[in-house]
Order: sequence, then structure tokens, then C-alpha cells
Amino acid sequence: MKKNVCVLAVLFFVFSLLGTFSYAAKEDVKEIKVGLLYSLTGPLAPGGGISSYRGVVLAIDAINKRGGVLGKYKIVPVVADAQSSPDIAVREIERLISIDGVPIIFGSFSSGIAVPAAAACEKNKTIWWNTVAVSDGILKDKHYRYAFRPGPYASDYGRMAVDYIYSHLNDLGLKGPADLKFASLTEDGPYGSMVRAGNRDGAKKHGIKLAYDDSYSHTTKDMSPIILKLKASGTNVIGHAGYAPDITLFHKQARELGLKVRAIIGEGTMYADNPAMVRALGKEAANYLHNIDHVPLQLRDPKTASPEIAKLLKEFSESALKKYKDPNPAAHYSFSFAATWVMLNDVMPLAIKKYGSCTPDNVRKAALEIDIPDGKTVAWYGVKFAPPEHEYAGQNLRAFPVVTQWIDEKQYIVFPESLRTIKPVLPLPAGHPLAQ
Repeated sequence: MKKNVCVLAVLFFVFSLLGTFSYAAKEDVKEIKVGLLYSLTGPLAPGGGISSYRGVVLAIDAINKRGGVLGKYKIVPVVADAQSSPDIAVREIERLISIDGVPIIFGSFSSGIAVPAAAACEKNKTIWWNTVAVSDGILKDKHYRYAFRPGPYASDYGRMAVDYIYSHLNDLGLKGPADLKFASLTEDGPYGSMVRAGNRDGAKKHGIKLAYDDSYSHTTKDMSPIILKLKASGTNVIGHAGYAPDITLFHKQARELGLKVRAIIGEGTMYADNPAMVRALGKEAANYLHNIDHVPLQLRDPKTASPEIAKLLKEFSESALKKYKDPNPAAHYSFSFAATWVMLNDVMPLAIKKYGSCTPDNVRKAALEIDIPDGKTVAWYGVKFAPPEHEYAGQNLRAFPVVTQWIDEKQYIVFPESLRTIKPVLPLPAGHPLAQ
């Protein structure tokens, strides 16, 4: 009897230990839930909504592969589909905050969604981590405390378009600025309006008079009146900021109506996705188009990066191919990946180590303390966020876009000179449907 009691006591002790170890193991598994808000359906999905979402997912996969933030905090994404609707986006934000309890929401592709989304997060004291949407209006003069954008913004796109063309007047066969007939053609939302403002700034800087300066609704079903005005203005270079349906419509109708130019400078969105352009327009029409956007990470020279960043650049390209079968991911992948990596690799670790956890206030304080010099991030440009009193509070003041060109379905960096990987093909070759 005593022997049986002893055996039972030993077994009870062993199972107690196992229970303790099991509980301890569960306690050691730390998770941080974050919200992902992107347009996975609707008209904004194919032009950048899906690829923007994928970039965030790849970054989360990469950090979790390393054991999570600081090697022990696994990131658990809670996905919300904005469905290309600002109203739905705001409702989804409220759900992510009130029901899922996320301290941080990553989003979005569209500026029209990001503007109300950032405001909703600010109201709820939740971090809005803007990964792709570029309108200045998301942050300008808002003095938000909980909204941050690690990447470049729209007016920079517009200024860079004019800077690029101005520096290549000879290649375009133009004798001087007076011969340049630059058209600023943009959709009329928060994104397009700020690109247009940047075009104006760039034109003023270089003493150029815009041949055409107007906007349109991205839901338009007919762009023929605009194209006829472009023809009448003598436009020879177009800077175009739009979304997928209107960009496709513009190129199709421009071809039908015989518009001829020397260069088309896309300023984001669908121009970053050449495979989509090829599917919509054909190889001939999609060839030699330019795009201004975040630097495509797969185009970065690993020799200019540290061994750790070079490894991450390789991992990004391999993961995009393996997970999404995308051998040449659009710039939106890179935009989102780079922005998300700053949060996961720099901001969150500082918030945890210095302040103890990733509450919105701790993340906010950590973000404002981050100071990364140029050349030390996966995107190359450094990170320093503007403080709340700044005109562009929450904006990374060190971010900048690049100009790329699609040549035979391959993408190359052509501007600025410091990052250029190939000399641009200018003007549009004779075989292009819109070549002048």
C-alpha cells in the first residue's frame, strides 16, 4: 500500500512538472498582433493594392523566420480588405482596433483610403504605419502623433519627373527648356493632386512653362477630350499619375486618336507593374515607359549594401518568386517591404527594449527617436521622422523616389545618377505606338 502511494505521489509530481513546463512554454511564446489594411478586391486591387499587401507579408515572414522581433516576438497579421472603398476602410480600422485590439495598422496603397484611415487611427490613438500611399495630404499640416510614413511622398514624385526630363533634354532631341512641352496629367484625388503640385514646383524651378496642367476623375469612362487637348497643346512629354483603369484607358484612347510624344513618365501605381501594363496594352505599348516610385529592391546593387542587407535583398526577391511566383515584383512590393522592415527591425525592438512593450505610445516614442543614416536601410535612404510640430509630422524626411524605365519587360534605374543601372532610352523609339 505504501509502495502504491509512493508511486502515485511520484507520478503526481512528474505530471505537475510537465504541466508547469507546458505553461512556461506557452508563456515564452510571445505574439504581437498587427493590422493589415489593403484593397484586395475592387478596382484598386490590381493596380497596387495586392502587391502592396504582399510586400508587408514578405517582411513579416522574414522577421518571423528570424524568430520574430528581437528573436522572440512573433508577428501575427490580422488582414482587412478595404475593398477599394474609404468608408469600408474606416469601418475595418474600427474593427481592427476595437475587436482585434491591434496597436499598429499597416496600410495602404491608395491615398484616397490612407487620408481617412490615418485620421481614424489618430482619433483612436493607434499607430498608422503608411507603407505605400504617397499623397502629401495624408500628413501635411495635420500634426498627427500616431501616423508615420517611412517612404517618399507625392510632390517629390512630381518634382523628380521634371528634374529627370530637364536633365535629359539633349537625349530627347530638344535644344533647351523652351522646346520642352511638358504635360502634367493627373487624377484629381489626394495622390494625383500632390503629384501635380510637384510638377508645378519642378517646372517653376527650371523655368519651364507647362503645356498642359489639369486633372480628371479616375473613374472617367472617356479620356478623348483630354487627349485632344494634349494634341492641341503640342505636348511632347507627359507626366501621368493615375490608377489602373484610367491609365489603361488613356493609353488605348491615345493610340486610337494618334497622340505622339517623346516620353511618358508614369508617376506611380500601375506604371510600376509592367506585366499588368503588358496584359492591358500589349508588349509594344508597354515598352520604354518610365515610372517614378520607391526603389525596386531587386534592382539594388548588393555590393552597395552591408552583408546583412544584401542577404535581405536576396531573400526579398527569392520570397516574392517562391510565395507569389513573381520574378520581377512591382515597386509596391518594395515600398511595403522596406517600410514594414523599419517597423519590425528598428522601431519595435527599440520600443520593447527601452519602453517595455509595443503599445501605440511606446511605438510612437520609439519611431521619433529612430535616426538611421543613408545607405543603412534596405531601401538605401535613411530614416528620420519629422516631429509633431513639423509641417510634415510623421514623414521620413530622408526618403526619396527613383526613376525607372521598362525595357523589353525588364526594369532599370535611370535616375538619380548615383543609383542609375543603365542609360535611359530616349526619346520613345520609332516602334512605339505613341512615338513622336
